[in-house]
Amino acid sequence: MIEPVQLADFFTVFLSAAMVIMTGALYALLFAYSRLKHAPRLLPFAYLAYLGLTISVFTLAKVANLLHHPFWIGIVGLMLLGYLLAPHAIWKLCVGTHAAERETSASPISPNVFQQP
Repeated sequence: MIEPVQLADFFTVFLSAAMVIMTGALYALLFAYSRLKHAPRLLPFAYLAYLGLTISVFTLAKVANLLHHPFWIGIVGLMLLGYLLAPHAIWKLCVGTHAAERETSASPISPNVFQQP
């Protein structure tokens, strides 16, 4: 069973949980913005935000007594892997979807096809 969080560690849990949310959002934002604006110079800052996310997650897991159980260690690892790979997968999905839209809309309409306005 997981031991409860010590009352003295409550502020650390609160702060590290907030930092998980903030650094995760900052990573996704910087990653997407660097891809949208073709600004690869922002990508290192995105990965720096991910480093902050990793530190925050391990701080939270340590203070919340999650690193003593293999199950929770696996959950923490999966969460970090998901945070790392999800923006990449979403970007590829969006690019692929919009490329398919451009291909279908770029083809001229046959004059023999009637389209009602």
